[in-house]
Amino acid sequence: MLSAAGRRVRLALTLLLAVLTLAGTFVGHDDDFPFGPFRMYSTRDDPNGTVVSTRVEAVDGSGRVRTVDESSTGLKRAEVEGQVGRFRADPSLLGALSVAHERLRPDEPAFVEVRVVERVYELRDSRPTGRESERVVARWQR
Repeated sequence: MLSAAGRRVRLALTLLLAVLTLAGTFVGHDDDFPFGPFRMYSTRDDPNGTVVSTRVEAVDGSGRVRTVDESSTGLKRAEVEGQVGRFRADPSLLGALSVAHERLRPDEPAFVEVRVVERVYELRDSRPTGRESERVVARWQR
């Protein structure tokens, strides 16, 4: 059996969590999770708009172009997508991916160029129209 003081503490904590969750729902951002909405699950794309898919490519010392994945650098795709704005503003940050690759894969050729590429798909009624384009949004060269 809870004492009266214990019930008041539980009620106060419950009210505080409810207020934080409601406030986060209306004015929060992903960084406020779990009290803010996790936007990737709480929003949707315009059914007649565009969808952007981001990837990281690298050119190694042998001239081979390769898609950079988590096993090459330790950085997950979602982490890259979350940092695209920083990479655009300061492409030299991509050099850290080259360093990470050299540490994780010392037996493979080093990266001489790293770039962030966005592929844009056009939608009509939530389906791809077949029209797509690519753009390099950040590039680092050794």
